[in-house]
Amino acid sequence: MTHNRRDFLLATLAASTVGALPGLAIAATSNPADANFSTLLTDIAEEILRLSPTSATGLGLDKDARAGLKSQLEDQSKAGDEAWAAEVKSIHARLRTIDRKALSAESQTLYDSVAYAAESGIAGLRFPFGGAASGFYGGTAPFPVTQQDGALTRIPEFLDSQHQIANAADAEAYLERVAALARMMDQETARIAEQAGQGIAPPDFICRTALAQLQDFRKTAAAEQKLVSSITERTQKQNIAGDWHGRALKLVEGSVYPALERQIAAFDKASAKATNVAGVHRLPDGAAYYEWALRLGTSTTRSAKAIHAIGLEQNQQLQSRIDAILKKQGITNGTVGQRLLALSKDPQRFYADNNKGREELIAYCNDRVQAVRKLMPQISRLDLKVPLLIKRVPTDIEAGAPLGYMNFASLDGSRPAIYYINLKSTTLWPKSEIATLTAHEGLPGHAWQGAYLAEHHEKLPLISSLIGFNAFIEGWALYAEQLVDEFGLYANDPFSQIGYLQAQQFRACRLVVDTGMHAMQWTREQAIRFLVENTGRGQQAMTSEIDRYSVSPGQACGYKVGHNEILRQRERAKAALGGKFDLAGFNDALVTSCGVPLTVLPTVIDRYIAAQRGKQQKA
Repeated sequence: MTHNRRDFLLATLAASTVGALPGLAIAATSNPADANFSTLLTDIAEEILRLSPTSATGLGLDKDARAGLKSQLEDQSKAGDEAWAAEVKSIHARLRTIDRKALSAESQTLYDSVAYAAESGIAGLRFPFGGAASGFYGGTAPFPVTQQDGALTRIPEFLDSQHQIANAADAEAYLERVAALARMMDQETARIAEQAGQGIAPPDFICRTALAQLQDFRKTAAAEQKLVSSITERTQKQNIAGDWHGRALKLVEGSVYPALERQIAAFDKASAKATNVAGVHRLPDGAAYYEWALRLGTSTTRSAKAIHAIGLEQNQQLQSRIDAILKKQGITNGTVGQRLLALSKDPQRFYADNNKGREELIAYCNDRVQAVRKLMPQISRLDLKVPLLIKRVPTDIEAGAPLGYMNFASLDGSRPAIYYINLKSTTLWPKSEIATLTAHEGLPGHAWQGAYLAEHHEKLPLISSLIGFNAFIEGWALYAEQLVDEFGLYANDPFSQIGYLQAQQFRACRLVVDTGMHAMQWTREQAIRFLVENTGRGQQAMTSEIDRYSVSPGQACGYKVGHNEILRQRERAKAALGGKFDLAGFNDALVTSCGVPLTVLPTVIDRYIAAQRGKQQKA
């Protein structure tokens, strides 16, 4: 996933499939209502970019009239919160001035998606640790700094991998952002202290990891920090005159490090009263908060109890399929989880836990990408190029980072999609699970989703690149894992097929442990034990996962809930179209749908079915 996921995504329609489904390039319509709606969406997109300057950079939009955004970071202060609150309220009010019934069907879908995001953000205003922006970014983060959240875990890598430096002005903007990093950290520190005064803090096990990361960052000599080395190396390579090294060094030593020291002190003080309770049920109004987080994470109104039951049922179903394959391999002793756990302890199933092994692992990821590229003409007719870079998660944040995640390509083509894999230890990744991870993060998963936007952005509403619905995004990536299995990637590789089914089963188990911790008062240890015993994955990896869910309530439920709904819609389309059902066309309808909430997805498939029937009648 997308921890970044703010980091966030999606699209409408390629010219190559215009015959199959009308596109969402609504600016070109002759419908006056659509034209007015398009103007409103353009205004909203510009407003969101001003509130989220790093999104402008990530999408390659920080130039020309938006060039001023290149030197800015997000405002994490109360004023920043108030600006987002005002924005979502304003979006909601302006949408109500549009006559939805007068819009084209495609515009109605986009209207419903933007309205859902705004309404979700407004609902989050009820909670002091909610957030109006969450409705557009599709995820919750109740604490300003954790092992995976906060300026220090995000901005240094962002500046290195996404902030482009082509001239002195770009380098100056980089330095301004380094200075802004110090201000952002102080804003987070003020929030940490404010929450502590209300008795709110991350769980103590999160505090220990996050505090260690902050302290380790401070222990590193400023000259060795990526914040300094990145601008130094890039300006030297391009012969951009100036003392960029010295100025960056001065900023880190004189501004960033003092802000970091203040944050360490405040975080240390706040964590002194932290408890070991993993679930957000302990927070003020925690039950209602989690209900909102589930709605945000799944874009459904399913209760925690219902989601928990789905997870238990699908876990059993997937274990039965794994059991059958294990038995064919002569592996019969113990429960499915015990047999998988025994396999996970076989050193031959892993690359060597050293730099050479890490290089070999990334090379294998690239090999799997190439293997899937050969399958893509059967999976989709969008004919996307999808440039993709596979990188190790930066070592200074890997202890608390997700096991894998994606940063989408810039819209201007200046930067490819980046698929990050956590290689703190290669034992996090058995060889048999790497192909499935690569299908999820790369092709035909997240990288394919993002590539549609990047390669067709001139025809699409910009708002499509600025909103993301977690269950759709992650549901597609999970469905992508299934597609490569259906098209034979594991035909002669039973252990990789087990890895694929184990990944699906793992997502079913996420439904159980996320609801278990946050709604049913499971302990961290109980949740870790459930994952290890049922999925057969290692203790270290599952501990990292549970820690992630404890600070991102509801997000982990989006994967399987989204996958289930996509499969339900596929079966509905098959039943409606019979022998005329076209799998590649169905897949393309999903990718070109603008990344809708699950509540809106049936209308997308209704249009696909109607378009296919129209083609049949013409034939």
